[in-house]
Amino acid sequence: MSTDLPKIEAYDLPTVAELPPSRAPWQPERGRAALLIHDMQRYFVAPFAPGVAPIAPTTANIARLGERCRALGIPVFYTAQKGGQERRDRGLQADIWGPGMSTAPEHQDIVAELAPAAGDIVLEKWRYSAFQRSNLETLMRTRGRDQLIICGIYAHIGCMMTAAEAFMRDIEPFFVADGLAYFSRAWHDQALAYVAGRCGGVTTTDRLLGAL
Repeated sequence: MSTDLPKIEAYDLPTVAELPPSRAPWQPERGRAALLIHDMQRYFVAPFAPGVAPIAPTTANIARLGERCRALGIPVFYTAQKGGQERRDRGLQADIWGPGMSTAPEHQDIVAELAPAAGDIVLEKWRYSAFQRSNLETLMRTRGRDQLIICGIYAHIGCMMTAAEAFMRDIEPFFVADGLAYFSRAWHDQALAYVAGRCGGVTTTDRLLGAL
């Protein structure tokens, strides 16, 4: 068993023509939606080849989404793990991924291009799903939000698990195909296919911005 994050080779993000059809009939609405920028910390970004797809355009698309959502009054949430977690807090993740990140800024910090703005809410991340051991649902409900736009990394781990749990909490998830990244294009596509077929809508940054 390896506990190291793999080095990730460059791959192209999916285009509109390559998206799987979504079973869900929902459409994003600015008065109902919240944006989740998932785990865009330097520790998790480091395995990607810098300056190229998928991470460069993914980051740029997330920045566009954040800017537009703030301008429209749509709440912007982040997840971020704290480094140096104790074994009892890290739980079974330690068996799969090892001790995780340290408390050093080069591990913990959210990448500079996506630094939270005033009014954004950063949630401490404990498990794959952003809903676990957090008050994300409560913060959404008190703001009248029952749709969650999900972008960030990793598509086939925390992002997909968050989409599935949102669905099980009667929150409509939207998976931003070109605002996500993973270990390979094949696994990226699998995450999109799962969400489209089981629990959410799969879309692109441009389509989402147009809808909002």
